[in-house]
Amino acid sequence: MKKVIKIITIIISSVFALILITAVVLGIIFRNEISAISSIILLKPRVENSLQCGIYEMTCKGDYYFEDYLAQGGAKNDRELLDFIMNKMTKGLLKIKINTSKIGCSSFTAHKENGDHLFARNYDLYATNTCLVRVKGNKKRHASISTVDTSFINIPARADMNNLLSRAYALAAPYAPLDGLNDAGISCGIYMTYQGAGKNVIATDQNTDLPDISPTALIRMILDYADSLDEAVDFARSYDMHDSAGTSFHIMVAEPSGRSAILEWVNDTDESDNYGSLRKLVVTYNNNDSNIGQREGEADFQWITNFIIQPGYYKVYDKDLTGWERYNIIYDELSKSSGLVADEMAAMDILHKVSQRTVRPNRNADDFVLTVHSVIYNLDNLTTLWCGNEQYADKEGMFRYKLNSKKRIFE
Repeated sequence: MKKVIKIITIIISSVFALILITAVVLGIIFRNEISAISSIILLKPRVENSLQCGIYEMTCKGDYYFEDYLAQGGAKNDRELLDFIMNKMTKGLLKIKINTSKIGCSSFTAHKENGDHLFARNYDLYATNTCLVRVKGNKKRHASISTVDTSFINIPARADMNNLLSRAYALAAPYAPLDGLNDAGISCGIYMTYQGAGKNVIATDQNTDLPDISPTALIRMILDYADSLDEAVDFARSYDMHDSAGTSFHIMVAEPSGRSAILEWVNDTDESDNYGSLRKLVVTYNNNDSNIGQREGEADFQWITNFIIQPGYYKVYDKDLTGWERYNIIYDELSKSSGLVADEMAAMDILHKVSQRTVRPNRNADDFVLTVHSVIYNLDNLTTLWCGNEQYADKEGMFRYKLNSKKRIFE
């Protein structure tokens, strides 16, 4: 009998030892993923039967394999990118998909009396959950903060990120930033351009001998590695751009010196720009944009919405262009003081003036488009003022960050 008990004890001990060893091995293999998933916190809950969706925060301290992504030559399309993410971050155990939609957004640069430079951004889309992604810097990358629309990474707008599966989807978040700021003071964002004749939207799809990249991956690259505006532009010139999911984008980048640039991939005019492979990168700097127009040439600040700014691209530049009204409102507000704003809240007030509820007050009740988030990045003191779901009156409910600080809200 004692011999049987001893055998059983040995078997049970062996099973527990195997389980422990397996857990340790899995913990080592998935240590970066476990760290990221466990860091996710809810900042503001979703409100049922409203446009107020959830706001989350995630911190990435470990590797999300972006260097490996670049080393393999990037990705020509969403499928290649997703295959890479699944193989690297979920070890092939989880299927992830990235969705995109029509994005209507606004951005501008401004400065404060103390010399601080600001980068402001509205993100307009259907009501959706968002996640602020904080990346810890190391010897290879900058620390950064960025915003991600979680509907792009397979998390429904009308669902909470409260289970392991939805949190596992969030592992793709570092590859889907819409805007952000790094600790070198470089800030950037992406905006849809609706390029293509008629109602067709044609994605940029360059095919040369250069490695491949998508707009959000370029934003990640800039946030992780760019020390200056010129370096960010060099990154863009070094890759073939492949816009995601049949849409087209342009990008704006700014640095603490006050310089900024708009990056656009174009070919000839709107009526003939139907071949994404023929597009070339055109960079327009804020200190060299007199070719666009008199007001752009005279302004030190720069601003952007959802149409191509290159002169001659459209037959007529007027209200029929997506974002034309918002473009003019931003200029009107900033030109009153030559781009000078009192503080971050004053810049946020301008974003309020071009938010969806403000510019479209008579929209239908079943219209679920709103300004999902508004953010002011200070490029000099590396702080962030972030507002979700057009809650501009709730100043206490806005989120304030300082890069390289563990504290979320600062005074």
